[in-house]
Amino acid sequence: MTCEKPPAGCSWRLYGLRGAKVRAYDPVAMPECQRIYGDRADLVLCKTSPEAVQGADALAIVTEWQEFRSPDFDYIKGALRTSVIFDGRNLYDPAHMARAGFGYHAVGRGKRFQVKT
Repeated sequence: MTCEKPPAGCSWRLYGLRGAKVRAYDPVAMPECQRIYGDRADLVLCKTSPEAVQGADALAIVTEWQEFRSPDFDYIKGALRTSVIFDGRNLYDPAHMARAGFGYHAVGRGKRFQVKT
């Protein structure tokens, strides 16, 4: 039996990102993402979460695996080109993220915190 719907970790519609390059990681869904999307210039399937954030413009969280619940925010901030996180699972406290210097967008929570410059 094959899955016709992409797993949550690779459920974005790449064709709608117009020029974006996606670096993706999911501890379970990578083989299925490879099967669905194949080899593409605009998609890099990473072997680890640190590899996925390295040099990225922003981090988008679309799954809530345990390893994503307590990440090394110092590493993430240093690895990202800009300190921006889009959190589709509402894993983190917005006030904590603001204090840590992240532009944090908690999907569905309403208030957005900006990076202080």
